[in-house]
Amino acid sequence: MTKTFRLSIAQLNPTVGDIAGNADQARKAWAEGKAAGADLVALPEMFLVGYQTQDLVAKPAFVADAMRHLMVLAADCADGPALSIGGPVVDEERLYNAYFTLRGGQIIAQARKHFLPNFNVFDEVRLFKGADIAGPYAMNNGARIGNPICEDAWYPDVCEAMVESGAEILVVPNGSPYFREKFPIRMNTMISRVIENNVPMVYINMVGGQDDQMFDGGSFVLNRGGKLAVQLPIMETTVSHVDFQLTDDGWEALDGEKALLPDVMEQDYRVMVEALRDYMRKTGFKKVLLGLSGGIDSAIVAAIAVDALGAENVRCVMLPSEYTSQASLDDAAAAANALGCAYDTVNIAGPRAAVTEALAPLFDGLAADLTEENIQSRIRGLLLMAQSNKFGEMLLTTGNKSEVAVGYATIYGDMAGGYNPIKDMYKTRVFDAARWRNANHRPWMNGPSGEVIPVAIIDKPPSAELRPDQKDEDSLPPYDVLDGILDMLVDQEASVADCVAAGYDRDTVKRVEHLIYISEYKRFQSAPGPRLSDRAFWLDRRYPIVNRWRDES
Repeated sequence: MTKTFRLSIAQLNPTVGDIAGNADQARKAWAEGKAAGADLVALPEMFLVGYQTQDLVAKPAFVADAMRHLMVLAADCADGPALSIGGPVVDEERLYNAYFTLRGGQIIAQARKHFLPNFNVFDEVRLFKGADIAGPYAMNNGARIGNPICEDAWYPDVCEAMVESGAEILVVPNGSPYFREKFPIRMNTMISRVIENNVPMVYINMVGGQDDQMFDGGSFVLNRGGKLAVQLPIMETTVSHVDFQLTDDGWEALDGEKALLPDVMEQDYRVMVEALRDYMRKTGFKKVLLGLSGGIDSAIVAAIAVDALGAENVRCVMLPSEYTSQASLDDAAAAANALGCAYDTVNIAGPRAAVTEALAPLFDGLAADLTEENIQSRIRGLLLMAQSNKFGEMLLTTGNKSEVAVGYATIYGDMAGGYNPIKDMYKTRVFDAARWRNANHRPWMNGPSGEVIPVAIIDKPPSAELRPDQKDEDSLPPYDVLDGILDMLVDQEASVADCVAAGYDRDTVKRVEHLIYISEYKRFQSAPGPRLSDRAFWLDRRYPIVNRWRDES
């Protein structure tokens, strides 16, 4: 008889710190694998405690709690398939990122992460000790499994050492977060490991949002030569059963599900939706509100919120002043109506007059300037936060990456809020995303199909409407120019000279560079938002607030 081996891939969504809840998810996946006749049920990296835990994992009581749950899980899953799950372990006062295999009520194997990522959003060197490379372990049917943990598979050493010591199948648990165009990099790297070692690989990635990061799933199985046998969907929880058979050349995965991956714009939009949905669920909020101005940014945030939470859980508030145009009033109402969400109006004229009167003795004789504009924004922030407090709705903020980069937003004003769905999306891409959403609808969206962002909003020139006839381009370069410069200075870490060589005006580049640096203190205090690029503001890009250096190239 041909030897076979069935592995259940549990592509699931943990919550950081919910050790009991994560363990329950593991139990259910194990039971599903057992019912399907699996030999092994495998979950992602650090699944038991969630990922990334950051400094929470350095707390001894936290790790001890995880180990208690791990041993209970081992006992509960004793009669059936083996169960592999990631979690922390302390050994001789050193903390390790580990991957445990449980069988018969015991830990039968343990791999510890050798290569610790220390770039972008990762700083595992700060938390964990790198371990020696673990050898493989044998399943009951003789299949020998090696477990390179996430980063361990991005370099040849660990996979090569495991295969040289007898591993016949590499099962790679991951906590690999999304950034745009990452999947082909991930896939090509894993194909290299398979070709180098001439063994099949199971790549298991977690799914779900955690603060600014979205783990996008997309687990897959590769056979020798890098041939794709199984491709699971992105951003969806699933337990999928993969069959291997022993051939003359070794173990080979039988062809299974091959989910199609959506295009990059759809992936970006879904990350914004799923990240908000998970942020709400995992923090315990049920409803959101946002200031709906009649502009593109608040309109797309409203669409994202409705797609994530349903129209019944989203409330939009227009806060007009004497500078708010009738077109903006009409467009905001049309956007809320198209989405089917609640829409309220709170006029800021009275509060603004009161503030103006209170400050008049101090401001007497001084010309009106940015101060008065920012007062309007801060009044709006105050009124929105008051509603958030009163009604228990989380306030969404709506600044795009272009505004966040150059500080074209008012701290304690329109930057107020608990989460920003478009924080890592440049303005020009916000327009593209709005057009995409109007043209597309997917089953994972709770909002309606069709034109949910009025075309009038997309077509009109952007304006903060804080003074008569104001346009964003009065203060900033045109967004196609600004975003091109920002992409170079922020995302590519290019020099001023590089930007000039690319065709941008030097004075404009220098002005944008200056705005980026002097706005660092605002970003330090800004709401979190989903990471779409590999150069998002926060963990990807950590700059000092006090900084006098400027690029004179």
